Amino acid sequence: MRKVAADPKGVDSGSHFMDGDHALAEGALAAGCRFFAGYPITPSTEVAERFAERCPHVGGLFIQMEDEIASIAALIGGAWGGQKVMTVTSGPGFSLMMENIGLAVMTETPMVICNVQRCGPSTGLPTLTAQQDMMQVRWGSQGDYRIIALSPDSPQECFDLAIEAFNLSETYRVPVFIMTDETVGHMHEKVVVPPAEQIEVLDRNWYTGPKEDYRPYDFTGNLPAPMVKAGDGYRFHTTGLTHDERGYPAGSVEVHKKLLDHLIGKIDNNVDKISKTEDSGLGDAEVVVISYGITSRIAAKAIADGRKAGIKVGAMRLITVWPLCENRIREIASKVKGIVVPEINMGQVVLEVERVVGGRCKVISVPHAGGAVHDPEVILDAIKEAVK
Repeated sequence: MRKVAADPKGVDSGSHFMDGDHALAEGALAAGCRFFAGYPITPSTEVAERFAERCPHVGGLFIQMEDEIASIAALIGGAWGGQKVMTVTSGPGFSLMMENIGLAVMTETPMVICNVQRCGPSTGLPTLTAQQDMMQVRWGSQGDYRIIALSPDSPQECFDLAIEAFNLSETYRVPVFIMTDETVGHMHEKVVVPPAEQIEVLDRNWYTGPKEDYRPYDFTGNLPAPMVKAGDGYRFHTTGLTHDERGYPAGSVEVHKKLLDHLIGKIDNNVDKISKTEDSGLGDAEVVVISYGITSRIAAKAIADGRKAGIKVGAMRLITVWPLCENRIREIASKVKGIVVPEINMGQVVLEVERVVGGRCKVISVPHAGGAVHDPEVILDAIKEAVK
């Protein structure tokens, strides 16, 4: 995998005042994304608008498709055509994308999908914040597979994690999701864009061997095979069916097991390389708050107030939500009295935390139905309960 500098035409360096949605678009451009297919939906439309405005200046292409089903299908074609690709949506559109997300997983097609979350189910509260799609992103398509999902808590991280998402997608040939929310998406803050030569971008792992030897898939190791561009004279096959390493359909149970081991293993075997957290106050903590996205910023107030009240409380912010840092959580659970998990949903990621903790300590869920962020006092009350 070759490391390259960002395209200097992608983003102007320096300090900018922008919202999270615009920062996502700018981060994608800095990462080398030059193809965007999407359909407008609140509260994500500003990402598409920004990309559509900017992409002609960098030789990119924006297509407004007829719906989200077509959008994700176009991304698969664009990626196999040689481009770095992205789309953006929110809850109802995310649901429509799920079948073709499964196809992207099966064909190991690199892409980045941003979900600016809002309240559901169905139309819900289209303009108000939530974190209600966190389990859908993990399990939304049928079958067994793994994905990577990142959760920014600021416009700055929207920019930074967009670049990280593309790098991860190219490394592992997997759809990578940026699970932001309406609050972060519409929040205006300072975003510092480094000079292009300081932005680390991973180029696609291109195959360079003899054309007759090319295989689009490799099930023998942790990492996927290099890719080629459709139309460049390589003979290969891609399909949503169970396939062998040549891409040809294979009805064998043994081949299917080998394929699934690869789709799962390339993520599970590299969790320590993929997973990122931001930890604070864990050294003496008796209670730890595990949170992600905008909820982490609200939890910070409750944690500070807890410390002022004499409670030894620390924080783990999940920058990478999926794959979950299971070993790290087990280690923490063995040393503390309780773990508090606030989310703007009725309790989703907390279910996985409970499974991983396995009774080593108390796990307290702090749910929120959405439409607004938590009152820090509610999280503080859970911290006090956890330390008892």
